Amino acid sequence: MEVIVNVKCENDDWSSVLKGHPIFFSSTDPTRSQQLELSTSSLPDFTKFDPHNDSPSPSGRRQTMVLKDADLIVAVGKEIRMTCLGDAKLSRGTAKSYKVLHTPNIQFDICQLALNPTGKLLAVAGAFQVAVVVLPRPGFMRLVPTTVDCKSIQVGQYFHASSASAPIAKIEWHLWGDAGSTLMVMTVDGKLREYDISVDAEEPLQVVSFVHDRKSSKTFNATDSTEREVASFTLGKGKADWGPLTIYVVMKSGDVYAFCPYMPKNASIPSSYIHALECFVAAKQEYISQNPSSHSQSLSATYSHQHKYISALLKQLPPGTVFPAASRSVPLHPPTTMKTPPLRQGPFLLQPAPHSLSGSEGGDATDILYLTFDKDDDAEDAEEIERLGVVLVVAQDGKVDVCLDVDKVEARWENRQSPNADLPMLAVYETIDLGLIDTLSTTQPRTLDLLQGNSPIFLADPIHQDTVYVYHGFGVHAIHFHSLLRTLSSALYSVSGAEDALLAALRNPVSAEVQPIVTTFSVERKASNPVISVIVPNDVYLNYSIFVLTSSMRVVSFPLNMRSTFPHNEEHKSIVPANRLLKSADEPLAYTSLLGTKPWEPPMGLALTGLPTMPRLITPETRDFRITSDTLRFVSAKVDEVAARVHSVESAHRQTNARVDLQRKELHRQLAKIDEIRALLGELRGARQDRIDARARAIQGGQQAMIARLDRVLAELMKRANPTLSDHETKWFDELGRMREQVLGAGRYDEASLKARVQALKREHDRLLPHLKALGEKERAQAKIMQEKNQGLGVSQAFEFGQQFNKERTKLEKLQTDLLDLASRLELPLGRPPTLLGS
Repeated sequence: MEVIVNVKCENDDWSSVLKGHPIFFSSTDPTRSQQLELSTSSLPDFTKFDPHNDSPSPSGRRQTMVLKDADLIVAVGKEIRMTCLGDAKLSRGTAKSYKVLHTPNIQFDICQLALNPTGKLLAVAGAFQVAVVVLPRPGFMRLVPTTVDCKSIQVGQYFHASSASAPIAKIEWHLWGDAGSTLMVMTVDGKLREYDISVDAEEPLQVVSFVHDRKSSKTFNATDSTEREVASFTLGKGKADWGPLTIYVVMKSGDVYAFCPYMPKNASIPSSYIHALECFVAAKQEYISQNPSSHSQSLSATYSHQHKYISALLKQLPPGTVFPAASRSVPLHPPTTMKTPPLRQGPFLLQPAPHSLSGSEGGDATDILYLTFDKDDDAEDAEEIERLGVVLVVAQDGKVDVCLDVDKVEARWENRQSPNADLPMLAVYETIDLGLIDTLSTTQPRTLDLLQGNSPIFLADPIHQDTVYVYHGFGVHAIHFHSLLRTLSSALYSVSGAEDALLAALRNPVSAEVQPIVTTFSVERKASNPVISVIVPNDVYLNYSIFVLTSSMRVVSFPLNMRSTFPHNEEHKSIVPANRLLKSADEPLAYTSLLGTKPWEPPMGLALTGLPTMPRLITPETRDFRITSDTLRFVSAKVDEVAARVHSVESAHRQTNARVDLQRKELHRQLAKIDEIRALLGELRGARQDRIDARARAIQGGQQAMIARLDRVLAELMKRANPTLSDHETKWFDELGRMREQVLGAGRYDEASLKARVQALKREHDRLLPHLKALGEKERAQAKIMQEKNQGLGVSQAFEFGQQFNKERTKLEKLQTDLLDLASRLELPLGRPPTLLGS
């Protein structure tokens, strides 16, 4: 069951607050934003790139607006601006202002902004260059100057600042980087470089290549250039598998590759994940050992490498993190015991093959995203529930492939002796059409060539993990996977049978809900101002909403509604024991509700998510408007959409009214039934209840009499069956008496009993214990004195001194023997010789 919490006020509309804000205006070149207009005349600027020109971005990725708590950061050309949204709301009627971050090192047009996990560093990327800016502290808006000096450093100038550098595909901060300073930079040539800003911003700590050399590789002989150019990458997710240590990469051709394991050089990883991964690999090894096969031999070698890798990580854990201790982030480094590098896995087999869109000649892939979905986030054992992974791939023509990660990627290493030819697989669930082809087909002639300059980008909702936004050159779309993932999750965790439920769910698939939010394509001009940034605030001081920024520097915002999801599963597990449940009778029910057994779901026309039901057109503010055949067809299509929307709302209104009437009838029926029950209860509580109570008391008295009689009969039977004790019982009772006398004594003052002897031993122990303690203290003091006396003499010196002493004692003993022999010969009396020291 899904409940929409719709709480709105006048201040929720950020569009009116940010409209006319100077942070979105260009102070130097008012026509700067018009260079990003996507039209037939400007299409060569998007397809042919100049290494000496940073705009537009060769990768097509643009994210020029980010949020740091309640502070809005916007990049305009080479300038970074920053303002506080809270102050902007409070100063609705006054002049709005912003601060410029003074960063002399940034001399390129900014295409991408990425905020690190701690919110202190801002990664800035152009078409070919990368830099990092240290953001000012809170309270910067109180400063008088309009410019705030900020420290900025160039990243990898040798690799990204030369004319021969490869374009930047994507930048992203690794969530498990130590202190949030690990920046990952992917270039179009397939090189993923890892920089630790706190260590060295010039040299990458790790470099991973996703494009193999044609000369050194015998299996990768791609003839198409798009198969050797990276479009984007994303990090995997998971809790007890190799997901967090996996990197997914999509080529422009649509091929998906994976690299596992990968962890930052200076990582900070929760200790609970390391222990969970150890259990995961141990379970795999145990299963292989119990089920040997020909295929298990190669898997056994892989699992042994994985166990070796995890053992090296466990050795780095500090004391006090042994399972089941509380989890905490610990600093770790990639193991150096692995002699072979990890294997690039792929390309993935997409089964079944994704469908092509009607009327499209295909297009390059532009972005990839990995999503996870929990069965129930609010459950107490949510961390123990396996996650369902979904991989999304979007292309230029608006095709979104929804793939299920049914075969999880595991860590593998290169092995020339026994190479693994099996390719990983992704199950293609459905192919989504964003409708871009239909949008561009409304003009005469059709402008489908503009798709070559389109670059759709994914943005996951930070609050609702089943919602994804796709912004591109022609607007923004929202994709809701709630119904789809709920169906698959219910099938996977079905109580009756997971396989049958999953097959039934796949035979009747539930599609994702696609909702257009914003459109920027102008039918009149046959051009579009691409969306360059979309953000969703995730701060308690800001309303849950979405901000959309176009290349014409127009910003629009929609307030979103928080969604509370309750468990909705027909095969839910009951907490009541089975023997306590009342079995349903075969007879018909005494009362049948008019509302049925299933809960009523509101019609789709009344679904309130906060997003507009029809996409909002956002074009540059111009005064001239020409009426053409294309504009008339566009207006006619929009009128048809409005009419269809009105009809759907009217239909939903009629359904809702019918449901209300039905509930009213049911309410009257239940009130009448309650009156009947009350009358019946009145009869039961009158004379009838008195008769029942008297009968119950009589039955209870008879039961007590029967129990007393039963006791007497049982005693009589025992006397007749065994009137006296047997010989064995007599001996046993005698032995018990003897043992009692031995332990407790014959009398109170029996000193031979064990109890008296124990008490005497305890008194003696208490008497001797103080003397023993004093003697122990005396011995420890004497040992300490001896230790202090011998403190100046080392072990080796004492050994040499002992050897020399033994030699001298041997000489003295020989001399004494010679003197005694000589005295006996001379017959001279000698006294007793002195005793040698130590003899």
